[in-house]
Amino acid sequence: MSPIEILILFTAMATLALVPSTSVALVVARSSTAGFANGSAVAAGIVVGDLVFVFLAVFGMAALAEAMGSLFLVLRYLAGAYLIWFGIGLMTSRPTLRVEEHGQSASKLSASFLSGLLLTLGDVKAIFFYASLFPAFVDLATLQASDIAIISLLTVVAVGGVKLGYAYFARVAVSYARNLKAGRAVKVTAGGFMVGAGAYLVAKA
Repeated sequence: MSPIEILILFTAMATLALVPSTSVALVVARSSTAGFANGSAVAAGIVVGDLVFVFLAVFGMAALAEAMGSLFLVLRYLAGAYLIWFGIGLMTSRPTLRVEEHGQSASKLSASFLSGLLLTLGDVKAIFFYASLFPAFVDLATLQASDIAIISLLTVVAVGGVKLGYAYFARVAVSYARNLKAGRAVKVTAGGFMVGAGAYLVAKA
């Protein structure tokens, strides 16, 4: 992966992690009601769940690339089209996030971690997103250990960093997440990155 590709991938992942969502609501709720440590535990669970999808996507797509040979080119076009569709959907969707307060009954770190992990693993469509995103930046037919390490590190830093930011600034984040203009701006930005990544993937194919 080139430095430019690493920067683009990191920016896309961080921007999407910033979009107000159910995972953001959970991080904010845990942090504001049970403390920063619990918000951080939720963020860790989300990151672990994302890493599971990352590995499934990377190795699954790599196996397809090796098995399908030249037919994999068609899959790359489909992946690019999916990213463009995903991005347009983000740009045209309305912010609907509701940040709800949760009580102290599930304030243990293990429960917070598990809630973040299960919430992420329950979003099965995430694997399709990652499976579409990575071919734009990695030649899956010649995937190397260094590429996997870079993608994993980017996931931890981008997703984990943003969610920890939400946990740390929990009170401010509640107002931000409820702000329709702010939510709209982030979604449009994230959608633009996805459309750009999809177009890049199609052009690269």
